[in-house]
Amino acid sequence: MYDRLSFQEGLDLFQNGSNEQLQKRALEIRNQKNPPNRITFVLDSNPNYTNVCHVDCSFCAFYRHKGAKDVYTKTVDEVLEHLEFARKAGLTTVLLQGGVNNDLPLEYYETLVKQARAKYPDIHPHFFSAVELWNLAKISALSVREVLERLWEAGLRTIPGGGAEILSERVRLEVSPKKIDPGGWIEFHHTAHQIGYKTTATMMYGHVEEPHEIVEHFETLRNAQDKIPGFNCFIPWSYKRERTALRRKVENWAGQDAYFRILAFARIYLDNFPHIGASWFGEGKKIGMKALHYGADDFGGTILEENVHRATNWINKANHNDMLRMIREAGFEPAQRDTFYNILRTYEGVNSVELPEAQQHQEQDHLPQYVPT
Repeated sequence: MYDRLSFQEGLDLFQNGSNEQLQKRALEIRNQKNPPNRITFVLDSNPNYTNVCHVDCSFCAFYRHKGAKDVYTKTVDEVLEHLEFARKAGLTTVLLQGGVNNDLPLEYYETLVKQARAKYPDIHPHFFSAVELWNLAKISALSVREVLERLWEAGLRTIPGGGAEILSERVRLEVSPKKIDPGGWIEFHHTAHQIGYKTTATMMYGHVEEPHEIVEHFETLRNAQDKIPGFNCFIPWSYKRERTALRRKVENWAGQDAYFRILAFARIYLDNFPHIGASWFGEGKKIGMKALHYGADDFGGTILEENVHRATNWINKANHNDMLRMIREAGFEPAQRDTFYNILRTYEGVNSVELPEAQQHQEQDHLPQYVPT
């Protein structure tokens, strides 16, 4: 229905188009690509294996340097406790990430994947990020391809899209100068896609970026997907400033209108992405539900464990039934998916499901974790 936007056309639309104009166009495109009445979600959890990190991102409140009183690195068995929790909670995916920890060898990551696959075959390991694995290749004196191939042999098949922030070198140098650069992030995902991995792409906005850099981020992702497809979904979230060093530079909180604009624009500009994800967790339940009317077709996961946003004092909780309720209250029909966005279950005539005890309480205190002070 619509021709592909050029960068300049996109920048003009992003800066000057009304939210209503963006919303209308995004919904038309979304309904061409996905069943109009369906919103998908996944039953998942997002634990962490270490908070040791030397990258010092100014927007992060989660990381700790070696020697800090609340620093931790979990053994493989301790990480597997989180997968046992996921099994008891009836989850299908565990998204596992951590800090950039130079003390962990490649064998640690391989063992995590192998043990997860062997002991919990019904739980999909959606592990690590470009930042973690790029650093792992560097300290292992291996190429990124070699690291990804070894993890593929161990059983890894998907990789989350964290670490992109804003794909602008100027922004990176200001907020995370020690992190992989935008070209490296894209090249990592290209290599992963060539091997056969499916990944997601993300954006963290609302800090020091300019509008043209947001559009550059989308342009970079779209070009990458044209070249070597493999991104399943694009998921944006706003910067959470509390307890972070970057808060001294960023006074204003990016509100709901900014979130709706970015979601709608993503659906319009990323014409080669099959899915766009809204988040009840990252932006709050009311905003997340409303965001489903701005071009998104996925609502993320239950996220029964989470510590990175939690470190900024941003805490939300939802279980399986909460996901059904929120999606329906937003005016859509829920469908449970897997990590590859295949539909596992629909809910015609089903108002609620029986929750495992682990989902009923959603308490994380019984698990080894970082609790912010």
